[in-house]
Amino acid sequence: MLSLAILLQDASNEVKGSDRARDQGRSPEKFSYLERRGIELFPQDGSGITSADQVVVASAAVEDTVPDMQKTIEVGALRVTRAELLAEIFNAAPQSIAIGGTSGKSTTTGMAAWIAHKAGLNPTVMNGAVMKNFVTDDAPFVSAVSGRGGVFISEVDESDGSIVDFHPAIAVLNNVSFDHKSMDELRELFRTFLSQANTAVLNADDAEAMKLGGGMSASDIATFGIANQDADFCALAIEPQPNGIRFQLRVAGSQDHIPVELKVPGRYNVSNALAAIACGTKIGVTPVDAAKALSSFEGIKRRMEITGSAGGVTVIDDFAHNPDKICASLSALHEFEGRLLVMFQPHGFGPLKLMKDEFTACFAEQLADQDVLLMPEPVYYGGTTEKSVSSDAIAQGIAGAGKNATALATREECGMHLLELARPGDRIVIMGARDDTLSEFAAHLLQQLSATG
Repeated sequence: MLSLAILLQDASNEVKGSDRARDQGRSPEKFSYLERRGIELFPQDGSGITSADQVVVASAAVEDTVPDMQKTIEVGALRVTRAELLAEIFNAAPQSIAIGGTSGKSTTTGMAAWIAHKAGLNPTVMNGAVMKNFVTDDAPFVSAVSGRGGVFISEVDESDGSIVDFHPAIAVLNNVSFDHKSMDELRELFRTFLSQANTAVLNADDAEAMKLGGGMSASDIATFGIANQDADFCALAIEPQPNGIRFQLRVAGSQDHIPVELKVPGRYNVSNALAAIACGTKIGVTPVDAAKALSSFEGIKRRMEITGSAGGVTVIDDFAHNPDKICASLSALHEFEGRLLVMFQPHGFGPLKLMKDEFTACFAEQLADQDVLLMPEPVYYGGTTEKSVSSDAIAQGIAGAGKNATALATREECGMHLLELARPGDRIVIMGARDDTLSEFAAHLLQQLSATG
């Protein structure tokens, strides 16, 4: 919502808003940033909705019972979803790139945006997370960029089904796995998404993605892969680094090997980079220039982000919240020595119930014997949701598989226990989504380590 507000304001619209997080006193610095930009903020009590001439844009998390929504009906204002308005703007762009898939969307979007920016294409970008390369002292929360060129790059979301509203020139499908919806629902959404694009960029290592692209003609498809060396864009000679990863890029039709060095770790980021490079070539950037641009890509906030180190202990802040993302992060972290002390805060009771078995299996398989997992209760800020599955059910399943996992009542208790356990060489990993204060929590742990170290 913050990203969309910025794009709309930059397009000379008057923008006002409300947010439950502001009313609850969470993330005040984000709201101060919006106010500094001249965006007027209201409590989420209906007081900002005054006229039928207003257009009320609401995210999928805003329920009809919220006073703002009740006031919208009362005054007769038009209500649209965030995705509907974004899709309308996006679909009007001369050259549009939509980044979809279960995992890796924000990072791939950021990478593609940086490639286009370094190429001088002046792109407009809509991302679901803060892109470090575009951050300045005056703009610390840059998840959107208002460009003057004709290229529009956007992350698109399948969780609310809105991905089918987008009609991109280039559609990227990173992967398809169980998250938010059943696999059958996801297949139908992604199939429709791809069918509405002129060109599809598909992960050749992901069987589901390749099946869904099967109905398109070969000339409309570009593939990327690590395991699949027949992909149009493939990675060779991958070398993990402590704070990044390097590889050799080979593009179909050429025997040249182009060196690529990333400042972000993990093989999944190699895959993200290949997807972004493929997008770059489709808008006229050479693979060599795209690879060079990625060497200065600083990453995305809360994507395996190192908060800092103290007393020989490193604190890492990570957005991983579904089984695929968690497995990918743990795999990348295990490329190097050191015990992992993980706190995973589930992003809701609904996802916990939906993916109980997958969460349990993921941690049971990926945690090393010496690793420790702590889980507080899921994020809950209000609204209607069923709470039949708790963090304790997941922790018990993981412990039953022989790994060290415990559920505690609060995040604060988890933090105290992490600090008690931590010793030099350990890495404390804070995982979770839907909660901006997790970064503050990671920073607080680092402060505590510094004070006692």
